[in-house]
Amino acid sequence: MSIKIKQLPETERPYEKMELYGEKVLSNAELIAIIIKSGTKDESSVTIAQKILNLNPSPENNNLDFLREITISEFMQIKGIGKVKAIQLKAVCELAIRMATPTNYQKAKIKRPEDIVNLVMEEMRLEKQEILKLIMLNNKNEIIRMKNIALGGTNSVNISIKDILAEPIKTQAPKVMLVHNHPSGDATPSKADIDVTKKIFELAQIFNIELLDHIVIGNKKYTSIISEILINEGKI
Repeated sequence: MSIKIKQLPETERPYEKMELYGEKVLSNAELIAIIIKSGTKDESSVTIAQKILNLNPSPENNNLDFLREITISEFMQIKGIGKVKAIQLKAVCELAIRMATPTNYQKAKIKRPEDIVNLVMEEMRLEKQEILKLIMLNNKNEIIRMKNIALGGTNSVNISIKDILAEPIKTQAPKVMLVHNHPSGDATPSKADIDVTKKIFELAQIFNIELLDHIVIGNKKYTSIISEILINEGKI
């Protein structure tokens, strides 16, 4: 039988421990235990929290990204997790995602690929379908607007060059960037990614629009198609 939270010394109870020493000293299980608040008659909230952590397919990494993939119904399969607690856990996961995602893109200045990667990585790296973002910039390389212009499946996204160029023409944006993710986590561009980038680069010039880059987002990694491939290979 599991030791009850109330049976622990006050300095070892998650609530009291955080109050006394701050949140940094708490383990992942203790932090989750605070969210789910109470255990069952047989198991403490910390024990139940550890069962949640045991769902991690790669526990050696001590990475909590897996939590955002667990559904409400999957949480509820753990004894001691009802609908309310499952919803609370999903809400906290979503808050974590939003906190890690910058919300004010406008006027952000893009000097190098890393600048745009830092803005979109947390939002895009674990998406289960491909998303293509179009970023429009002014002559100072400041972001004017960012929007999703195409959604795909798990392996591809249909890119309409007409749709891509229509937006900057309409808004008179002199510069654009493209970013899309690979749900596999592999940031290696496909041949189709490279070919369409070259075509967009060339067609954009006809309308005096500069395609600064097309970036492929993986899981915590990325590839710049223009600077790392097309320019290096002398294709543009």
